[in-house]
Amino acid sequence: MFSRSGKGIFLIAASSLWVCTAVLAQQPGGAGGSGSQGSPTQQQTMPNQPGNPGMPGADQASQPPVGDQMFVRDTMEGDDAQVAMSQLAQQKSQSDDVKQFGQKMVQIHTELNTQLKPAARQLGVEEPKGPTKKEKQQIARLEALSGPDFDTAYIQAMAKQQQHDLKEFKDEASSGQSPNIQQAAKQDEPVLSEHYQVLEKLAQAHNVTLESKK
Repeated sequence: MFSRSGKGIFLIAASSLWVCTAVLAQQPGGAGGSGSQGSPTQQQTMPNQPGNPGMPGADQASQPPVGDQMFVRDTMEGDDAQVAMSQLAQQKSQSDDVKQFGQKMVQIHTELNTQLKPAARQLGVEEPKGPTKKEKQQIARLEALSGPDFDTAYIQAMAKQQQHDLKEFKDEASSGQSPNIQQAAKQDEPVLSEHYQVLEKLAQAHNVTLESKK
């Protein structure tokens, strides 16, 4: 279960991240197995919680920073894409570890989008209507695959998306103008890095080559 509060936007998913790590550690070479329960999340006021000082208010005279708006919208679109791809992994993969990874990604990124919605409203960001056009094309390509071909394409697509996320979070952490959003990005970037390391282990187990981080 997810707590209603957590460190930043993404750290609420930390316990599920450790579940992913445990699942892969128990399954060398992609063998199936059951995950373990995650550890309780630490408590901290979310940037979108009422009464949290410093959160941009609707009555501010100036417009919300465009860069922060783009960051929040892009993150939400990316969450939608990873949910859609991971739902396909649950349906189409024949590998237990890929199915379990997909299940955790659906759980995590669905919750993350829920957590982001109040912050998006605060910044005047309209909720995206799902993944971007390019991401929808990637999802359509995955739909046409099955078996090992699907696993390879899914792992590579998720790696590309997560590399993009890492770059976005690093940029927001260094140049964000909304203090709470910037702080959330600083706190969450290390968790996303760990998240990507889990995916690298999955790729190694399935002999999948990933593109180098840019």
